[in-house]
This record gives sequence, C-alpha cells and structure tokens, in this order.
Amino acid sequence: MRRIIIDYKKCDGCINCTIACMQAHREDEGTIYDLDLTDPANESRNKSVRAEDGTYRPLFCRHCKEPECVMTCMSGALRKDAENGLVTYDETRCAACFMCVMHCPYGTIKPANSLQKIIKCDFCAADGYEPNCVKACPKKAIHVEEVEA
Repeated sequence: MRRIIIDYKKCDGCINCTIACMQAHREDEGTIYDLDLTDPANESRNKSVRAEDGTYRPLFCRHCKEPECVMTCMSGALRKDAENGLVTYDETRCAACFMCVMHCPYGTIKPANSLQKIIKCDFCAADGYEPNCVKACPKKAIHVEEVEA
C-alpha cells in the first residue's frame, strides 16, 4: 500500500503542497497562475502548520490502518479500500453529520465551506501514481512510500 510520508526536517513551510492540492481539485479549468487562493471552492485537502520549535508540519490524511473516520461514519460515505488501503469518500452518501471530522485523530478531515460535505485527501486518485503535493515539493520533504498493510 502506498502512503504519503513526510520528512519534517526537510520542510521549510513553502506551502507548495497546499497550492498543488488546491490546483488539483479546483472546479474550473485553468493554470496554477490564475488559481484564486481566496475562493472557498478551491480549498486544500492538506495544510502546513508551524510547530512551537519553529519547524513546519505538513498534515495529510494518514489513510490509517484502522481509520476512526470510517468506523464513525454512519452513512457509509467513508470506506477503507481493501485493495489499495486508501480511505475513500463518496459524497453522494454523506449525511454531513461530521462524525468523521470529530473523530479524526490527526485533524485532517474538515467540513467543506458549503457544510454539505467533507474535504479530505483523496491521494489525487485520478492523477496517477504520485499525488500533486508530492510532485510539487521542491525539498522532497514529501514522498510516496510502499508500507505494509
């Protein structure tokens, strides 16, 4: 199973990963140069926070081995894909109860601005092997690694 791995020592907080995520999931067509960073429709599925020691911590969905979000999802909108190990989200099944948001131990699932669905990392499912955040990291602080199930 593939997972996004972060080497915090290499991260300098540039937020290229966040902007790449916004670009990958934007609703309109366009280039990164015309991406409206203030448009709620372009919200990122990851974030970078500054720790007390001054280092940066990019936060992504961990696609946990035993995901709390899946266990608390009453509608079945969140599921653990047995084949690839990713936690997938079916917006059409979502009841917008936000139990997953409350139970994510990493705080990476969040309500969308519309409050009708959630936003979480989808590993850039439609974009091949490497998520856009990984491709955009100039320091190679974010990479994809094969891990055991």
